[in-house]
Amino acid sequence: MITMENVSKTYSNGVTALNDISVHIDRGEFVYIVGPSGAGKSSFIRLIYREAKPTKGKIIVSDRDLSKLKERHIPYLRRDIGVVFQDFKLLQKLTVYENVAFALEVIETPPRTIKRRVQEVLKLVGLEEKEKMIPSELSGGEQQRVAIARAIVNNPKVVIADEPTGNLDPDTSWEIMKVLEDINSKGTTIIMATHSKHIVNTIKRRVIAIEDGVIVRDQQRGDYGYEI
Repeated sequence: MITMENVSKTYSNGVTALNDISVHIDRGEFVYIVGPSGAGKSSFIRLIYREAKPTKGKIIVSDRDLSKLKERHIPYLRRDIGVVFQDFKLLQKLTVYENVAFALEVIETPPRTIKRRVQEVLKLVGLEEKEKMIPSELSGGEQQRVAIARAIVNNPKVVIADEPTGNLDPDTSWEIMKVLEDINSKGTTIIMATHSKHIVNTIKRRVIAIEDGVIVRDQQRGDYGYEI
């Protein structure tokens, strides 16, 4: 599903974020990416959806070699990948329904299909009663649910969640985790970067720990292993 072979990433300012890492993630896995701030977690996940390019090494995502992927083909890669950000990145002037539908409109999905699919995912994340609201009328947890709905509306093979509970209170964080678990149970691969020791230690899944740009631990059903 996702393979990195001897991947390094050095930015133009000379900072090496990742140094010769190799890892494989199977279809349907739920994987936490953990480590101290500045360890390379964000670079790791940005490489997967081609927001960044490796300095060296090979990355394969859904049988696509990203080192050979032409710029015009990146949107097709991203149809297979849903991304959930810590700060939601919702369109503030659009309703809940419109925010989620936009992800399908840009790939020219037929209107009838858009309506059916948006209603399905809003029900999945528990927001079917709030489709006409705008983001400012929602709580932080509800906005994150909209972001998740938008990420999965296209039936992606992979969902990447970058600190999805980072700005949320504990109760809301558990609600978001329940949604991600439900999505994973349907076969979608989840890759979640997080600082939440409590979540990782409670909901046991595979843990890939990164420190100073290298993978220092790759453990099935592991714990967080870092002080926060």
